[in-house]
Amino acid sequence: MGRKMLETLTESMLYVLMALLREERCGTEIADFVSAKTGGRVRLGPGTLYTILAKFQEEALIQETAVEGRRRTYALTQAGRARYWDEVARLRACIADAEEEERLWKPVPCAD
Repeated sequence: MGRKMLETLTESMLYVLMALLREERCGTEIADFVSAKTGGRVRLGPGTLYTILAKFQEEALIQETAVEGRRRTYALTQAGRARYWDEVARLRACIADAEEEERLWKPVPCAD
């Protein structure tokens, strides 16, 4: 069975939504936010960023709020905000599972 579109978000997708949580931003501002927030660990090239933005618009997670020449500004919709927090909850559950396994893990001595 195939995955439902955007059932889980990639790391880049999550950070794009995060960039729009508090304010509207254009593509360059989103890319700069993501790079700064992750210390350069996640970098969004134009192809990746605008593919994500197009998918998010198609799914009504974001909306375009202004166009000035080539500069387009985006805002998070209520559905986008809900999708962001759903993904954060999913990731928290994953971390909790990993932390529980770490607590339960007993190293097995290597046989020589």
